Amino acid sequence: MAKKKKEVPIVGITVSKEDDFSGWYSELINKAELADIRYNVKGFIVYREWATITIRRMYKKYEDLLEKKGHLPLTMPSLIPESNFLLEADHVEGFAPEVFWVTEAGSSGHLSERLALRPTSETALYQMYSLWIRSYNDLPFKRYLSCQVWRYEGKATRPFFRGREFHWIESHNVFATMEEAMEQVKEDMETTYQMLQEECCIPIIFFQRPEWDKFAGAVHTYAADALMGSGKVLQLPSTHLLGQNFAKPFNVKFIDKDGKEKYGYQTCYGPAQSRNYGAMIAFLGDDKGLVLPFDLAPIQIIIIPIIFKGKEQLVLEKAKEIYNIFKEKYTVKVDESDESVGNKFYLWELKGVPIRIEVGPKDIENQQVVVVRRYDGKKFNIKEQDLEKKVDNIVENYTKEIKERSLIDFESQIECVYEKDAAVEAINNGKIVCCGFCSIDMDAYHCAEVVEKEIGGEVRGKRVNEEKNEFATCLICGKPAECTVYIAKSY
Repeated sequence: MAKKKKEVPIVGITVSKEDDFSGWYSELINKAELADIRYNVKGFIVYREWATITIRRMYKKYEDLLEKKGHLPLTMPSLIPESNFLLEADHVEGFAPEVFWVTEAGSSGHLSERLALRPTSETALYQMYSLWIRSYNDLPFKRYLSCQVWRYEGKATRPFFRGREFHWIESHNVFATMEEAMEQVKEDMETTYQMLQEECCIPIIFFQRPEWDKFAGAVHTYAADALMGSGKVLQLPSTHLLGQNFAKPFNVKFIDKDGKEKYGYQTCYGPAQSRNYGAMIAFLGDDKGLVLPFDLAPIQIIIIPIIFKGKEQLVLEKAKEIYNIFKEKYTVKVDESDESVGNKFYLWELKGVPIRIEVGPKDIENQQVVVVRRYDGKKFNIKEQDLEKKVDNIVENYTKEIKERSLIDFESQIECVYEKDAAVEAINNGKIVCCGFCSIDMDAYHCAEVVEKEIGGEVRGKRVNEEKNEFATCLICGKPAECTVYIAKSY
């Protein structure tokens, strides 16, 4: 008689997220098969199938929202001539250390002009904008790209959070006035809240970045920070008020109603979908694995047939009957693998499938099924005739309930401090420090350096929405405080 095959149990996450966030995140990436770091070019990461499906869905939602707000799509070359790249001095100074350069091509050998793999698309797009925009009738001019960018990142890479190639959307816009440009920046921030808080359930807060940390070539930068479970923040989408800093070197002009030629006012906005995905899985995930918003899950409902000898056909037929109820509305799968029921439960919890439906011989006899909700593990015994209505109700509320559970009250994570020692203690306890600062202009950079060296955090900037906290003096130099800033560790 042949020996029964010994079952190898599927082992879930073995590291506690609360105790060791970094170890937990690495296990999650590996065991849920989200990314593979073994690609043989350092800093370049392969995104696996499960992550790619969700990221594509995130792209679709973002693109639909941008188009609803008047943006149109473009596809641009990935190579930028060095002559384009050098036109804006601050921009080239800011990005030059991170650029990948192409210097040779095929059998022709050395190129007469170096080509940059785009680190961002301003210098590629605006040369074209100078050809396309002619009159005030062409404004506002709102376009976006869904693309990849490459930067020679010097810090340690971490899948989705930080790498040398990342996947994003960038929108680039031209307006007749600075006021219209600033309204676009506000719209970008609203779009970020709509996508990240409403769709991805990630709590964020927008800061105006200090002058030493703004986008190279911008007048001002406004960036969203998400608070990760590790006590660190992760920068998510940022939007940049460019003013005429690129319009002038790239000749982005228009003839106004008064017949005069004028330079446009520009903005750009860059939501990195790979990083948004990393923030979402890191923030929502638990010690069982992924937790995903319903719309973004690759498989939304998994049906587990609980097989007993002699009842195989009966149970499988019932599972397929349930599948047929939902297949037109949701992404559904029947798990007919040879794995044990326990292993199937572990696997699909690890993968973050929102709804699990279990059906076995006793369920069929009682004309019911068991439905399990992933984010909290709650089980429902549901009569067959009520199944569709009950599942539809769970679906309708699933993402909203995750958001209500998950959105951190940022105020509870913020600690107001008046002395450096208190700031060090707060940062070490995983808090965001709120304090007085002399300025966020370049003349305060020396105080920011002290923050990094002695407190162990970074000045994230001043809050964009209403500031309720006021301080008399700068935490570092003791001079009168011109603003209130926030300090945190970051990825």
